[in-house]
Amino acid sequence: MSAILSIDIGSRGAIAILTPEGQLLEVHDMPVLNDGPAGRRAVNAPLLAEIVFKSHAAEAFIELVGARPGEGAVGAFAFGRSRGVVEGVLAAAGIPAQHIAPAAWKRAVGIKPGKEGAKDAARAEAIRRWPSHASLFARVKDDGRAEAALVGAAGLMRRSK
Repeated sequence: MSAILSIDIGSRGAIAILTPEGQLLEVHDMPVLNDGPAGRRAVNAPLLAEIVFKSHAAEAFIELVGARPGEGAVGAFAFGRSRGVVEGVLAAAGIPAQHIAPAAWKRAVGIKPGKEGAKDAARAEAIRRWPSHASLFARVKDDGRAEAALVGAAGLMRRSK
């Protein structure tokens, strides 16, 4: 069985592993250490690689991130660094990746656009889709897990069209 990786990039993101049919197998918080510039949280490539290689994934869907309005240079650089680490690890593993913009994956899974309530809406939708894994999305800080899983669900829907 081939697995699908689904990634919410960033130091508070996550990695979900799904079946090609969209069943949720695993969710991992993004592996980070406080070893980035000035001791900031940064995605750790060897820890991420361990998750990626153990998944035996055939493909990946990644949330397309970029600099956001009002975000400072340090934050934008940190997001860029995270994206580079994720893409580098996937390339080293030979896993092709497709990017999905936040508005596109949210629309595909039925989450209203905008930031107000989007994190809770993602958690609620993930619990609705995968009720046997509800505990993975129970805490407020589990929004990255929910978003990672839903990016994968949206990617699979896009692929099937």
